Amino acid sequence: MTASYLVTGGAGFIGSHLTDALLARGDRVVALDSLSTGRLANLDHAGGHPQCRFVQGSVLDELVVDELVHECDVVVHLAAAVGVKLIVEHPLRSLTTNIRGSEIMIEAAHRYRRKILLASTSEIYGRNSAESLHEGSDRILGSPTVSRWAYSTAKALDETLAYAYHKERGLPTVVVRLFNTVGPRQSAAYGMVIPRLARQAVAGGALTVYGDGNQRRCFCHVGDVVRGLLGVLDHPKAVGDVFNLGSAEEISIMDLAHRIVARAESSAKVELIPYEQAYEPGFEDMYRRRPDTTKVRNLIGWAPTRTLDDILDEVIAEARLEMALGADAPT
Repeated sequence: MTASYLVTGGAGFIGSHLTDALLARGDRVVALDSLSTGRLANLDHAGGHPQCRFVQGSVLDELVVDELVHECDVVVHLAAAVGVKLIVEHPLRSLTTNIRGSEIMIEAAHRYRRKILLASTSEIYGRNSAESLHEGSDRILGSPTVSRWAYSTAKALDETLAYAYHKERGLPTVVVRLFNTVGPRQSAAYGMVIPRLARQAVAGGALTVYGDGNQRRCFCHVGDVVRGLLGVLDHPKAVGDVFNLGSAEEISIMDLAHRIVARAESSAKVELIPYEQAYEPGFEDMYRRRPDTTKVRNLIGWAPTRTLDDILDEVIAEARLEMALGADAPT
């Protein structure tokens, strides 16, 4: 049975891929995006589809949100300030978008009794560097004066609001915590490490690695993430719960840079940049962040299908194409 979906951040990296997947299975999509970080070009595949409508607008516009939620069956709230660079440089904008925007979306979903999926983040776990992080793992945070922890707290507040609306008012909510989603259409402009390093490698300049390069991360292809989002959206037992989505294939950022150089067959060198030079004095990072995805695997049988090398080859190919077209110069 087809349904109508409102996808906030629909012209963004993940939102556009989700829009494509929903249209491919016969659903209708309204993509809402302010285009502050999203790009209309991301919707080129869906632009002429009769079941897709793009609305340029903000999740902070209560009248627009009310109208769109009312006309749709399900809300997928992806719109958020994302990327370490953006969060550090524009903390007030990030907090307003992430807190007030989510509040407006959840209130509208409750008003019209719509199921809502809230996209959260691995930043929730903060400094916790456990072997793997499950949904009940502790949050370990630094001072609120550090922008990164303010962002983590904002996303935790979004989650808490969703849980409260579900518990007290019966709103069908699903929360998904994403761990470093990567792939085609991801901009290098907001601190996203793989597209940034791939573009630097293709350009032949230095690949800039922040800190000492020993911090470890896991990267999951956007196609796998979208498959997980659809799986929990469609499963009735996911309502009221939270799920990690990400890969457990772990790599240090230094090793990642060297692997990108090798796979791009680049002559570029790797250069270490101190955090305070890349971001701001007092910036804090995490040593590792590896998800435990047992919960989502047990519910819907989800697991990533693409390896890190698959991801890198795809992103490098896109970087080469962009360079040939003169678009998105390396950052």
